[in-house]
Amino acid sequence: MSRALLKSTSVVGFTTLVSRITGLLRDMALSQVFGAGLLMDAFLVAYKIPNFLRRLFAEGAFSQSFVPVISEYRVKRSPGDVRALVGGTTGTLGAVLFLVTLIGVIGAPILILLFAPGFTQHGDKYDLAVEMLRWTFPYLFFVSLTALFSGVLNSYGRFAVPAFTQVIMNVVMIFFAVVLAANSANPGRVLAIGVFVSGVLQVLFQLPAVARLGLLGRPRWQPRAEGVRRIGKLMVPGILGSSMAQVSLLLDTIIASFLMSGSISWLYFADRLMEFPLGVFSIALATVILPGLSAHHAQQSMDRFAGTLDWALRLTVLLAAPAAVGLLVFSVPLTATIFGYGRFAPRDVQMASYALMAYSWGLLMFSLVKVLAPGYFARQDTRTPVRVGIIALAVTMTLNVVVVLPAKWLGFPIPHVLLATSTCAGAAVNAFLLWRGLRRTGVYKASAGWTAFLWRVFAANAAMAALLWWFAAGSDWFALGAVQRAVKCGVGIAAGAALYFGVLFATGLRYGHLRNRPI
Repeated sequence: MSRALLKSTSVVGFTTLVSRITGLLRDMALSQVFGAGLLMDAFLVAYKIPNFLRRLFAEGAFSQSFVPVISEYRVKRSPGDVRALVGGTTGTLGAVLFLVTLIGVIGAPILILLFAPGFTQHGDKYDLAVEMLRWTFPYLFFVSLTALFSGVLNSYGRFAVPAFTQVIMNVVMIFFAVVLAANSANPGRVLAIGVFVSGVLQVLFQLPAVARLGLLGRPRWQPRAEGVRRIGKLMVPGILGSSMAQVSLLLDTIIASFLMSGSISWLYFADRLMEFPLGVFSIALATVILPGLSAHHAQQSMDRFAGTLDWALRLTVLLAAPAAVGLLVFSVPLTATIFGYGRFAPRDVQMASYALMAYSWGLLMFSLVKVLAPGYFARQDTRTPVRVGIIALAVTMTLNVVVVLPAKWLGFPIPHVLLATSTCAGAAVNAFLLWRGLRRTGVYKASAGWTAFLWRVFAANAAMAALLWWFAAGSDWFALGAVQRAVKCGVGIAAGAALYFGVLFATGLRYGHLRNRPI
């Protein structure tokens, strides 16, 4: 079983890697052409609002409610029933999204006031953000339908197309930023239009794959249909529980709007570097195991359910831990190599690297949340993650109020770093409580060998950290040219990875230590 899951995860991971690479190229284009000032802060807020709702509703609560239901339909019901479920869900979700989009476009001034109240201190930034949001908000409609079709494809083991879809967004934004916006009298509006266009193209890209499964029927308004009602019922509590990380990040944006100009951009670019390994592996792994866990639950095969979770947790620790250590120790080389060009000045690199160091340890926490949450959603339990998510959010906001805002008022020079730290603390609480809940209910039972496994991982990370620290301190990264930075940074990453896996092998770690329990 673990080999099949590993193969699926590799497929999703590879296609997601392509997506993340083009995403970095997109962010590099944005940072070089527009820097980290007024325009970029305004665009990022206008871009984050529909993306926040996308992750909250579409990729969060909806996906994790829809996939278990359609997986059950696929196992227990006829293809006609599955087709009817897809059509009813598409029509119902589409109608609701259209209404939400209309409200969002009309109420753009109020939304900017709510999500970036600090912009009112700078009239130009506020007006620009409102104009951009009216173009970016409809992206929510298109990308939510994309998430629906992705859920259909993932449930049938078609992981590559959904994972590759994000590449379209990145390529379109690169074109709009470098070719159109850079030569426009109103570059902010052009960037926002690029977001709109990318949403349309993502939906169109997935339609043929869904049609080949024979599931592309006419959308219908069927809110009372049995399957649609179940999805909606599961979504209501899941809206908070599945996306606490996104709520925390958006609240960070609200507070950052009161900080010095550039704070939103520094946090965004640091978050993008943290999201790279999170998306390539952790989100890919969570995407792959959710349909399998849902099927095991539907078949009452709880041994396989627990074994799949155990295997996923080991793989998460094995790969997310060194990525987190690398982001911490190698933050300046990474930020300088990827973003430190054009209008993104050395000060911007330094500020973004501080934020990346603060985000780094949270990578493991976010990764564990991504893998643990499907253990609840697959059993159609969305209430427990809600309670856990609310607690985690309370921790984050308490730290923001007690630590971040006072630090800003007292003149702390880098308060945006404290924002990143509080977000990671909330993620740590989230991960621990989710893990404890699965253990207490007996859904997850750790297999033998975890202690030795963790010691091996710790030793390998310590050795890699020492090497990367020596490598990072040996150069003035700001004085190097683009090619020199890329080569030196690449060599450092390759050497660190080689040492990490070399130490793991030398200490006795083998593939068999990652397998779940025999069934």
